[in-house]
Amino acid sequence: MAPWLQLLSLLGLLPGAVAAPAQPQAASFQAWGPPSPELLAPTRFALDMFNRGRAAGTRAVLGLVRGRVRRAGQGSLFSLEATLEEPPCNDPTVCRLPASKKTLLCSFEVLDELGKHVLLRKDCGPVDTKVPGAGRAQGAGEPKSAFTQGSMISSLSQPHPDSRNETFSSVLSLLNEDPLPQDLPVKMASIFKNFVITYNRTYESKEEARWRLSVFVNNMVRAQKIQALDRGTAQYGVTKFSDLTEEEFRTIYLNPLLREEPGNKMKQAKSVGDLAPPEWDWRSKGAVTKVKDQGMCGSCWAFSVTGNVEGQWFLNQGTLLSLSEQELLDCDKMDKACMGGLPSNAYSAIKNLGGLETEDDYSYRGHMQACNFSAEKAKVYINDSVELSQNEQKLAAWLAKRGPISVAINAFGMQFYRHGISRPLRPLCSPWLIDHAVLLVGYGNRSDIPFWAIKNSWGTDWGEKGYYYLHRGSGACGVNTMASSAVVD
Repeated sequence: MAPWLQLLSLLGLLPGAVAAPAQPQAASFQAWGPPSPELLAPTRFALDMFNRGRAAGTRAVLGLVRGRVRRAGQGSLFSLEATLEEPPCNDPTVCRLPASKKTLLCSFEVLDELGKHVLLRKDCGPVDTKVPGAGRAQGAGEPKSAFTQGSMISSLSQPHPDSRNETFSSVLSLLNEDPLPQDLPVKMASIFKNFVITYNRTYESKEEARWRLSVFVNNMVRAQKIQALDRGTAQYGVTKFSDLTEEEFRTIYLNPLLREEPGNKMKQAKSVGDLAPPEWDWRSKGAVTKVKDQGMCGSCWAFSVTGNVEGQWFLNQGTLLSLSEQELLDCDKMDKACMGGLPSNAYSAIKNLGGLETEDDYSYRGHMQACNFSAEKAKVYINDSVELSQNEQKLAAWLAKRGPISVAINAFGMQFYRHGISRPLRPLCSPWLIDHAVLLVGYGNRSDIPFWAIKNSWGTDWGEKGYYYLHRGSGACGVNTMASSAVVD
């Protein structure tokens, strides 16, 4: 067992220890000022994490704070903004030039779950004044739409009898901070060449090619570390996304709106009441269309919903039709096309528009266009939509009886996923940070490991012919937190 895995095991931080929380409900930001009693503990924790490793006299001091809290189950997610005052640097052994004290504006995300604090995000930059909201340096301070997963869980804390936090280094720093072996780029050159040929990559200049090689090398090291930390049978390595930085991948292919906006409220589905069969696969029963490719567009939400509606129409009307995602990109004005969207909004859009056209009639372009929907060409309609249980046994029973399910997950590790059953450590794949919508089409067991069979929308040249297999029964990556379906009568 890898030493960092042993560390997490000793700390009791392996997945499955805590049930996946319900999708959190957002609260409005409190006013700027000293931290309120509710925000005091997470704010102090965030400040401790910011000052970690700093010598006395160089640590930042807390200024003004504002924040909000979202609660679900036994967890609370704190979104904080704070001003920090850094002391001046006048030590010639540390700083080249004397520097006056500096004011920073920081955004923090702190998860408090069963008495443990987890820092999910830290984003700080200088401001021009102590007053929050005033001008600041470019790129500083503003919360980013996509987290950098590699810098997520930077540390953990546990209550202590004397009210102080005991802090522990997290495994995640290993994903970013280890230096590369000096001979590794040389060994990677031939692998990178094969990657370029396999995926028909072209680069505009030698400089860009060298840059992409360096990104590729770092990604392979990262994939190896993700591999070492996975508790399933998944294999990670070279994929068609291996020359993209983590931020590029998230910005282009993922969907941060899934965790940031509540969407339309749906009624709760009635329980089917039956025990789930040992295994089920709608692909073998004709309810699933071929794997599609969303391209360089964050439209996973549209593919997840059309996949569900395709299955519902097949089960209720007896015909399998490939339906139009482009219609949703163009005509669903509640969502944001390639910038992301929510399944709950998409169901409402389909109902309000009067149905969905087929892929043949309204083909996919991968970018937003003027709405060209024709009610006369609509081949499929829906009557309603429902939210499903977060209990995975009930989800399996519902799937086996009612059809494929739209779900959202945290896509940690999927950039490098090749095959097998993925089971990332829970702190690495938090259900609070879902960012990708997909389709559950079945479930079963491989070598006694339970899995969900998930239809993705990145083409057949990714994963297992376009499919992803995720551990079932542990709330892995939040797979059970946003399950839904259309209703076709």
